[in-house]
Amino acid sequence: MAAKTNSGNVDRSNLIPFSSRLKEGKALAQDVWSIFAAANLPADCINLGQGYMNFAPPVWVTKAAEEALHSVAPNHYSHPRGRIRLREAIKSFYGPQLNRDLDVESEILVTSGANEGQYSVFTAFLEQGDEVIMFEPFFDQYLPSVTFNGGKPVYVPLHPPTDSKIKSSSNEWTLDIAELRRAITPRTKMIIVNTPHNPVGKVFTKQELEAIASLAEEFNLLYDCLVFDGKEHVRIANLPGMWDRTVTAFAATGWRIGWLIGPASIIQPTLAASTRIVFCSNSPLQEAACHWKFFENQLSEYAERRKVLCDAFDEIGLKYTLPEGSYFVLLDISEVKFPEDYPFPKSVLGRGRDFRSFYCDEHANIGEAYARFAFCKDVDTLKKAVERLRRLKEYM
Repeated sequence: MAAKTNSGNVDRSNLIPFSSRLKEGKALAQDVWSIFAAANLPADCINLGQGYMNFAPPVWVTKAAEEALHSVAPNHYSHPRGRIRLREAIKSFYGPQLNRDLDVESEILVTSGANEGQYSVFTAFLEQGDEVIMFEPFFDQYLPSVTFNGGKPVYVPLHPPTDSKIKSSSNEWTLDIAELRRAITPRTKMIIVNTPHNPVGKVFTKQELEAIASLAEEFNLLYDCLVFDGKEHVRIANLPGMWDRTVTAFAATGWRIGWLIGPASIIQPTLAASTRIVFCSNSPLQEAACHWKFFENQLSEYAERRKVLCDAFDEIGLKYTLPEGSYFVLLDISEVKFPEDYPFPKSVLGRGRDFRSFYCDEHANIGEAYARFAFCKDVDTLKKAVERLRRLKEYM
């Protein structure tokens, strides 16, 4: 029976019950993007909590977008597979890396960002109750994407460094292969391998990926670039037997343009799902994305930004994880003692340490000590942030 208000009228605020999958996927919880939205923070706040860029893309790529918007064809539906010029550009860039002559008609799918791409993979391949293994800490979109499609998440943690040195490498976050094997059951369908890892910055080694690949072959499982310091980025699809069970994802964030690369046996069912979810992706920006070619420049620029932030943590004397990839630094804040009356913004009061949200409840203690800092900001902003971060010494 519906609840009644004090005046005796029927409460109409929740007449239609929402699906349980929202709760199972923690989709009702306020996400980090909402918590740290500009509207919820002081006007003078420098936000390093989110992985968004505060600088414009190169002029030549925005000019390409403008030209596409003033053309006729790009302003109509694109093919659900993606505009052919972009698929050809993806083939040209990734084909040599994957040692394959990629088929633009059956092995490449343009999606509305990586989120929609991986969601479509789950839609295409998960049956009710199928298990999906995720390495913790995990990107928070994975959980609802799995549960919304009937899947059951299974968590295997990466284990953080245990020594007391100030600077550790993200490579020191280790995967216990025996623990991974124990997590596999007859219902396991997929393993999500995120490398370089968000948020740790770990670049999985060839040996680690070979061990994962061996389990995938043994149990018939499906898989779903910023790499610093000369670290080799091994593509798991290149390992023996892995092309047929791997889908690779990439995206240009705010443009909501992404793509999947894989064998036709994976891409074609995913295309069927994606077509019913979004039909096609942003057409004019697909044309502009054909010109996106500045990975090498990005690498040197992001290495500089990483150095600005990490040099500050060295100076402060707090332990941190130096990322080998991605654009996040994990800082161990267990030595920081926040005053009881510290004026935190209202949006974060009572939330504890939010890095725990990248873990299941059982493993939340692993992430208790960490805070995540994004360095995908312009250098001037990072230097201003460093001036404020130096004040952490007062609370140690």
